[in-house]
Amino acid sequence: MARHRNVRGYNYDDDFDDDDMYSHSVEDDYGISPATAAQFIYSKRGRHQSFSEPLEEEEDEYDDDDKSRAPSTALSPIDQARLFSCLDQMREVLGESVSEQIMTDAVLQCGFDAAKALDQIFKQESNTKKSGTQEATASERPGKGKARDVPSADTHIVPKIAKLTVSGNKQTMGFAVPSASTEVNGQSSITACTKGQTTDDAMEEADNSALSPASSNTSQVSEDLNSTPSQGKSSGKSKQKINIKEELEKRQGGKQLLNLVVIGHVDAGKSTLMGHLLYLLGHVNKRTMHKYEQESKKAGKASFAYAWVLDETGEERQRGVTMDVGMTKFETKRKVITLMDAPGHRDFIPNMITGAAQADVAILVVDASRGEFEAGFEAGGQTREHALLVRSLGVTQLAVVVNKMDQVNWQEERFREVTSKLGHFLKQAGFKDSDVSYIPTSGLSGENLAKKSEVNELKSWYKGPCLIDQIDLFKAPQRSIDKPFRLCASDVFKDQGSGFCVTGKIEAGYVQTGDRLQVMPPNETCSVKGITLHDEAVDWATAGDHVSLTLTGVDIIKINVGCVFCSLSEPIRACTRFRARVLLFNFDVPVTQGFPVIIHYQTISEPATIRKLISVLHKSTGEVVKKKPKCLTKGMNAIIELQTQRPVALELYKDFKELGRFMLRYSGSSIAAGVVTEIKE
Repeated sequence: MARHRNVRGYNYDDDFDDDDMYSHSVEDDYGISPATAAQFIYSKRGRHQSFSEPLEEEEDEYDDDDKSRAPSTALSPIDQARLFSCLDQMREVLGESVSEQIMTDAVLQCGFDAAKALDQIFKQESNTKKSGTQEATASERPGKGKARDVPSADTHIVPKIAKLTVSGNKQTMGFAVPSASTEVNGQSSITACTKGQTTDDAMEEADNSALSPASSNTSQVSEDLNSTPSQGKSSGKSKQKINIKEELEKRQGGKQLLNLVVIGHVDAGKSTLMGHLLYLLGHVNKRTMHKYEQESKKAGKASFAYAWVLDETGEERQRGVTMDVGMTKFETKRKVITLMDAPGHRDFIPNMITGAAQADVAILVVDASRGEFEAGFEAGGQTREHALLVRSLGVTQLAVVVNKMDQVNWQEERFREVTSKLGHFLKQAGFKDSDVSYIPTSGLSGENLAKKSEVNELKSWYKGPCLIDQIDLFKAPQRSIDKPFRLCASDVFKDQGSGFCVTGKIEAGYVQTGDRLQVMPPNETCSVKGITLHDEAVDWATAGDHVSLTLTGVDIIKINVGCVFCSLSEPIRACTRFRARVLLFNFDVPVTQGFPVIIHYQTISEPATIRKLISVLHKSTGEVVKKKPKCLTKGMNAIIELQTQRPVALELYKDFKELGRFMLRYSGSSIAAGVVTEIKE
């Protein structure tokens, strides 16, 4: 089971208060011998020579006449520092394809100017390439094909500089390479083939580079240039595009993917209901369940044992309420379900919106007890607000679970009373009667969850499906597999190895390991090092999957929750000003120009201001009823312009429905739902 954790804000120093010595184990109170430690000491001289040559070579490798070329002996400490700085910058561009000695000579000849040194190396490689071409032409014989090119030991392979995307006068990432250094054979070019790169890839990159003006002096490096030759080969294999629809059918085994969110008023029994369902389906073993029962009894919350299956944090168990979106996976006969347990307390509505924005269908849990249903539905509870929110966020199918029916002795009259009130409201909220079903259950006793109930009081009047059968009857939505890749980050945390991880739901397209992605709004690029789906490492993932991506090539500090990862060819747009069509809820305060709101979009909450009130629309036809209104009141449908404090990555609703919806809240209440109609910046 996955749960978002605040790993970035965690204070790791608390874990190592008593372990201040090197070569001392954190978990075990003993040291290691020098012989054992020597096995793990990194030796630069022991590296394989095919990846790089050592910077500081043995003195006897230099001839007597070349003693002055040894940087460690001939240079002052200041010049050595300048040399190493230049070499680091050049290595980011050239990778491991050019020897360190050649780069050192170029830096010394150019007076410690990294840009000039790069220019000189590229010119040398260009001349080498020209001479190699002339020799190959001269070696041709009549009646025979061309002689196969055999690279000599002195030939250095030109590194792939990849797509150098011009970004005006601002360098956003990488090392600025003068445009003059990219001229090959008299033509402007910013790509060169590496060993193992296919001709098609090189031509594609050359075509892309031709769109950039040759006079630009600064460029954005959008390719990871620190990979070794062996890594380059493996990434080349991952670039082979797969038939995503065929692979998806194989992986699912005929079962459809469905993202399900459980919503409802606090204390309606959501976590207990779904925790008991998971236990009945065999996703929680008896030993673990027995442990939860004993621990909950000691804490004085014996009835919360099943809720602890999804409420995993200590604070949630202590307070007895869900605070964050708990996520897990289970299967039915025809579906693979990703379950999200949303919090019901009004203080955690933003977290509930995050879960609802990633859901395809929803289960609304209500309490059948006398007074409890009325408190959640009529007296300002969250039942109404949750139903409105999920409908505004695109959920059209809803299962209403009337929970705790055992406390009213399974009375049909009480069930009809609850469903009648809810049915009238849900119809007003936009749900069709055919898309809403009602199921009487008891989360604590497990009646009517995994199988039809045998209770006589219920069997006498209820003939419908049990909860798991109703989940199986939900229709899976059409996935946007053919659209460009989009993923909104719901959590960012450091990985155990190199790189870091982001989690989120893929809204459109698909991703493979080795792919290059663009991150908006920071406008950075990164590489996908690994993909994890339901705690399993996979090579690809597609729209609808909740995944964890391990990324490299970008600093974790630049990535925040809410950043959208997208394809390089068709990136998402980031803006601070956009127009939208909004529908106001039952909100008593009139909305005027300059009204402050909080935008809840996907996984982010961003302060904003209503900059303009453009027009009021007819609810049914959408025609303009009034232009430039002075204010907006409850129930109105209008076009407004919003201004955010920071850039937000958005899509038009007509292009990407999943990324074109948002909610507006003010002073702890949801006041409107909207869709993006125009992006101004």
